[in-house]
Amino acid sequence: MTSGSRSTPRALEGLKVLDLATFIAGPFTAGLLAELGADVIKVEQPGSGDALRELGEKKNNRALYWALEGRGRRSVTLNLRDPRGQNLARELIRRADIVIENFRPGTLERWNLGEARMREVNPDVILLRVSAYGQTGPYANRPGFGRIAQAFGGLTYLAGYADRPPVLPGSATLADYAAGLFGAYAVLAATLHRDRTGEGQVIDVSLYESIFRLTDQMSLAYDALGIVRERRGSEAHATPHNHYPTADGKWIAIACTSDRLFRRLAAVVDASEEEARGGGGVGVTRVGTGVAPERVGWAEDPEFATMELRVARRVEVDERVGAWTQRHTLDELRERLDAAEVPNSPIYSVADCFNDPQYAARETLVSVNDPVLGPVRMPAPVPRLSVTPAGISRPAPELGEHNGEVYGELGVVGAELAELREGGVI
Repeated sequence: MTSGSRSTPRALEGLKVLDLATFIAGPFTAGLLAELGADVIKVEQPGSGDALRELGEKKNNRALYWALEGRGRRSVTLNLRDPRGQNLARELIRRADIVIENFRPGTLERWNLGEARMREVNPDVILLRVSAYGQTGPYANRPGFGRIAQAFGGLTYLAGYADRPPVLPGSATLADYAAGLFGAYAVLAATLHRDRTGEGQVIDVSLYESIFRLTDQMSLAYDALGIVRERRGSEAHATPHNHYPTADGKWIAIACTSDRLFRRLAAVVDASEEEARGGGGVGVTRVGTGVAPERVGWAEDPEFATMELRVARRVEVDERVGAWTQRHTLDELRERLDAAEVPNSPIYSVADCFNDPQYAARETLVSVNDPVLGPVRMPAPVPRLSVTPAGISRPAPELGEHNGEVYGELGVVGAELAELREGGVI
């Protein structure tokens, strides 16, 4: 997946993308387009480069974030605050189909690179603008990152337990990646529109709205029913739909989102409880009209027949499932649940992901020969296209690695290029 020797052109080959953005959200959009074949030129500040080059853990003084999110593009350095740099930027814009930026609103305009100036040199350019709060509204000029957007977008409020403070919902960068995904599909929609009409447009993506859109029916429940969803740990909208402990000290996720799935799980629990009783029967005693009392299995118990009834007795349901899972190892549980076609999964650490045969079979992890790290495994491109599959054409570049190549394409070579370098423009 890292080779450029593919005989079939990738889906976006020929599309030219100018990535003016920094950190994750905008560059993630650019990276997704690069994996599908677009030629992405990343513009970075001379001397320092994208802040992502310094974020998080490092090996051999190379940030792992950069090794992942810098892949697949060409890097040039350019001082956008310098009028000479702005002139060069406009020449790059002239040749671009798509321009991506995620500065605070108004920044490009201060650098004489706003939409109006772009359209002077490229009337049908598509401009993706990513920001914390969007390009409009009273908060438009406020700074923000993923953690801030996740708090403002309602996600952080839900993370944790009701009697404890809210916690970070998995990662402080979820909003960045969500916005990058929305940006990528919006860019493709705008490109299709331009191909049909010749008309470019501006795409406005905010971090907080990207997160808010992922909070399922929460807003409707509040508006229609006055329900404010609170923190509830690992509980969900259905039950049993939770994380349960195993006999060997691990955890298993089980999801039953319908009555049919519950009956499958309940039948497995019934059978297991009958084994534990030595075949003595399971279930709840019901007194009928006959001579002997009747024992009803959990799968047939009318008091748990619907989702509404089970949710009303959530604690009881979860305790019964948890008591059952604690009597079996993770492997035993997976075997029984898989046989019954009940959705389940071990709760994996990243080390578990690396060792799972499903990851190996689908090459979910792909090896990239990074110039500093050497061969290193990282997430493969998503999604998978049958005719024009995505790929990683190049590892993350060194700062300004492609200055000569890219500026040479503009006719800036030799003494002129050296002068720009010496003047701190590139």
